[in-house]
Amino acid sequence: MEYRQFGQTGIKISAIGIGCWEIGGGYGSIEEIEFIKAVGRALDQGINCFDTAEAYGFGASEKSLAKALGSRRKEAVITTKFGIGYPDAPNYRDSTRKRVMESIEKSLKSLNTDYVDVYLIHWPDRGTPFEEPMRALDDLVKQGKVRAIGLSNFKLSEIEACMKARRVDVVQYCWNMFDRRMQKEIFPYCRDHNIGVMAYGSLAYGILTGTMTEEMDFGSDDWRARRGKLGNINLFQHLFGPDHFLKNLRAVEELKPIARRYGKTLPQFALRWTLSNPMISTALVGCRNEREVNDNVGAIGWSISDADMKEIDAIFARHGVNAMPDVWLETE
Repeated sequence: MEYRQFGQTGIKISAIGIGCWEIGGGYGSIEEIEFIKAVGRALDQGINCFDTAEAYGFGASEKSLAKALGSRRKEAVITTKFGIGYPDAPNYRDSTRKRVMESIEKSLKSLNTDYVDVYLIHWPDRGTPFEEPMRALDDLVKQGKVRAIGLSNFKLSEIEACMKARRVDVVQYCWNMFDRRMQKEIFPYCRDHNIGVMAYGSLAYGILTGTMTEEMDFGSDDWRARRGKLGNINLFQHLFGPDHFLKNLRAVEELKPIARRYGKTLPQFALRWTLSNPMISTALVGCRNEREVNDNVGAIGWSISDADMKEIDAIFARHGVNAMPDVWLETE
């Protein structure tokens, strides 16, 4: 396994991390027993990063991860998140100090641990001054319940506002061949301030596996079945929306011959592309079983040539999907 610096936290993080959204429900089909085996296999392969969140089934994902890690918790770098999904909060978001303190206790209990390695605000709560959750998170670090703190899906101006109250250690954003917006402002800022970067959506929520078809049946309980209509998040609409899904699939078909030239599967090739950006500390990818873990590890230990990087860009330009629109992750 390849390990990278996690900003200036002092944590060595595996270049591939396991995302645990699926096991929380509402995103694909996954059996807990297979997930437990997959986590064990990931640890055996040297993967130490496991990312979950309170909102992934409100404790379901965290509890499954705790069961999967079992006595091997010390081998893992656990990152979890809070701040979204509350029916009693405006826009379902709440990052008040009270919520911070309540949520960390719930997550610690669900994860069956006395600390988490990184605790992130899942989405910005713009109704609460950012100083409030940042001060609360700093207190958790001082109490030993959290090793490092971070932000997910914040605009640059919002990161800067948070930094005035307390240093941001880690950030988490979508980054894959379809979505490269973070290279404009977020990545340069993180480079200049030595902030660790977690990439989620490394396989574009399954599109970059190369297994999807135009008639894909995701199942009624999968958010992708709504063709990208998940709240007001622009990102999902530009991946699965009716005006985008088919041309996205056509672009993916042209990537397959390039992956074969390297003797790699398309997921391995797409993960390698994500990891090729030096700003990425770890690329998160789901794992439903041991086979997927074994496949993902094949993204380590090789590189994509400059010529093929240009060919990838040409494919996306040809299909009109070379970059996401210059909008944020959600509508205002």
